[in-house]
Amino acid sequence: MTTFTFKQFSVKQDRCAMKIGTDGVLLGAWTPLINNPYNVLDIGAGTGILSLMLAQRSSAEQIDAIEIDEDAYEQCVENFEASPWGDKLFCFHAGLDEFVDEPEDEYDLIISNPPFYTDDYKSDNSSRDLARFEDALPFEELIEAAALLLSDNGIFSVIIPYKEEERFVAMCKELDLFPLKITRVKGTPTSEIKRSLLAFCRMKQAPLVDELIIEISRHNYTSEYIELTKDFYLKM
Repeated sequence: MTTFTFKQFSVKQDRCAMKIGTDGVLLGAWTPLINNPYNVLDIGAGTGILSLMLAQRSSAEQIDAIEIDEDAYEQCVENFEASPWGDKLFCFHAGLDEFVDEPEDEYDLIISNPPFYTDDYKSDNSSRDLARFEDALPFEELIEAAALLLSDNGIFSVIIPYKEEERFVAMCKELDLFPLKITRVKGTPTSEIKRSLLAFCRMKQAPLVDELIIEISRHNYTSEYIELTKDFYLKM
């Protein structure tokens, strides 16, 4: 499917290695907005889905996205311009290291659906690999950037494999970023936990920890998942 249509916007994805998937939609819908962010940074934007979801959900005045892959960058710009929020969405064609070298702003919300196939498997499609493998954007680099660019009351939000949660949380703690909310995601009630949705802030507190199950059975979605995504998915 080259165009994915949501309730308030559409996303073209034929030039992006990473297509729209459950991970991105979950992160965009779940990310806490309790600090009412003025500005947002989306690291590794891909199609621009996270920025678009946050433009719909929040009253942020400025949403910046960075994307290193040229095709994905061009498509992201196109998706931004076609959306109802084109005037506050900006995509930069840059790697995170270049962006961090000359930080213009601090951000109230930093969001990323980072690449995380750390296994030895690589496909024949190099841009898909770049989008999917942690070596393209190591967790260390992502966390360092968040620690540098996050405002005092800012929130840093990611989705990662559950098996990486402990390591990721420990790395964030080293840079004084502490978990605010943790949601562990299972496909069905009997399947194992696959993903962790993590939100961090600069204040130490006891995080809110819960679990989200997506489906009871094939295409029979849980009320929690429907509640989370109904503002976006056409059929929810």
